Amino acid sequence: MKGTDSERTEAGFKVRTPVDEARQVLRDAVERAGDGTPATGTETLEVERADGRVLAAPLESARNVPHYRRAAMDGYAVRAEDTFGASERSPEVLRTAGSAEDEGTTVDPGAAARVHTGSALPDGANAVVMIERVDRVEATGELEVEDAVAEGENVAPIGEDVDEGQQLYDAGHRLRPSDLGLLRSAGYARVDVAKRPTVGVVPTGEELVDGDPGPGEVIETNGLTVSRLVERWGGRATYRDIVTDDPESLRVAIQRDLTKDVVVTTGGSSVGERDLLPEVIDDLGEVLVHGVGLKPGHPVCLGIVEDTPVLALPGYPVACIVNAVQFLRPTLRWLEGTTPEPHPTTQAVLERKIPSEPGTRTFARVQLEERDAEEDEPAFGATPTRASGSGVLSSVALADGWVVVDDDREGIPEGETVAVQNWEVNP
Repeated sequence: MKGTDSERTEAGFKVRTPVDEARQVLRDAVERAGDGTPATGTETLEVERADGRVLAAPLESARNVPHYRRAAMDGYAVRAEDTFGASERSPEVLRTAGSAEDEGTTVDPGAAARVHTGSALPDGANAVVMIERVDRVEATGELEVEDAVAEGENVAPIGEDVDEGQQLYDAGHRLRPSDLGLLRSAGYARVDVAKRPTVGVVPTGEELVDGDPGPGEVIETNGLTVSRLVERWGGRATYRDIVTDDPESLRVAIQRDLTKDVVVTTGGSSVGERDLLPEVIDDLGEVLVHGVGLKPGHPVCLGIVEDTPVLALPGYPVACIVNAVQFLRPTLRWLEGTTPEPHPTTQAVLERKIPSEPGTRTFARVQLEERDAEEDEPAFGATPTRASGSGVLSSVALADGWVVVDDDREGIPEGETVAVQNWEVNP
C-alpha cells in the first residue's frame, strides 16, 4: 500500500475497511508462517507457575487418579459379606483389626479396620461402613455394625477420577487453577506452554510529556494504558519512552522492537501532516489496512514489518483503547495459538438512544444501574456516557462496559434490550 504523504492526506478515509475484514487480514498476516505451534515459541514451567498459560501440546494422564482404592468416608473397612443382614435392631459383631494407617493391616473374615476419608483400603476389605453406623463395645473392643453395605460401597476405586492415558487437555488450552491441581494429581510436575507474547509499546507525539503539562502539552497515557492491557491479556510489555513526530525517530523506534512479537505505537496514525506512522510502516514493510469502519478510532493502521505485526493505534485515548481491544488482544491470542474468548455481557434496557452511522461499528460506553424490572426483564438499565468523543478518557474509565452497534444498524432506539460488553473482565 505504497503512497506519498500528500496522497494519503488527500485521500483521507473515504473507504474504510470493515472491522471483521480488517481483523481477518491481520490474522492471515500473523499466522501465514505458522506450522501449528505457537509463534511465540514454547517453554517448560513448573505446574504451580503455569496458571493462565497456554498448553503447547496435548496432555494425557500419566497415572490413575486415585492410584489406589481409598475410603470415601470416615468409618471402618470391612468385607461386605460380613455385614449382610446387619441392622440397628440386629447388628453384626466384628472384631477390630487395627487401623488402615498401621503397616500390614489386613481385614480377615469377621474383622474391621478403622479408616479415614482418603485412607488406602486394607487388604481383604471391599467396603466401608460409615462411622456413625458403628458402635464400639468398650468392654470387649468389638464393633457392632448397624448397616449392611454392598461390595464397593463408600470406596473410591482406582482411576475413579482419571484413568491412566486418559486425554486431559488439547494444545491451546489455557490453564486454570483447577487444571493445575488435576495435572499434579495426574503425574505432572512441569508442562510445556506457549511463551508469553512480547510487545513493544511506543507512545508517539511531540505534544506528549511525562511531567506537568504546559500549554499545548498532553500527559502521556495511551502507552501506559496499552502496556497494562498487554500484561492483563497475558503478554509482556516493554513500555518505551515517548518518540517525537520525526520519520527517522519513528523508524528507529519500530526497528528497535522488531525483536518483539508485536510492535504497538500510539498516536500519529491518521492522515494529518504529523501522522507519519503509516508512511514509515509502509516504507519498512507493508501497510495491510489503514482506516477501519469503527467508531471511535477509525484511523488505525495495521501493518507487517519483517514478519512482525505493527499496530499503529490512534492518539485519542478512547479510540486507542477500542482498537487495542479489537486488534491487539486477538493478535496476542493468535500468536500463542489460541483465539480470543468472547467478552462476558450483561443484558440491560437502553435508557437513551445510541446513534450510529451505517457501515460503521460503534462502541458506545454505558453505565449500568439496577432497575425495577418485571419477571423475565433485564435487571439493569444502560445509560450511554457518551456515543462520541474519542478523546474523553473518563467516558471509558467511568463506564461499566460498552454496547456494540453492528455495522448494518443505524443506531439503537431507547428501550431496546442490549448486551453490554464487560470488556475489562475477561483477559
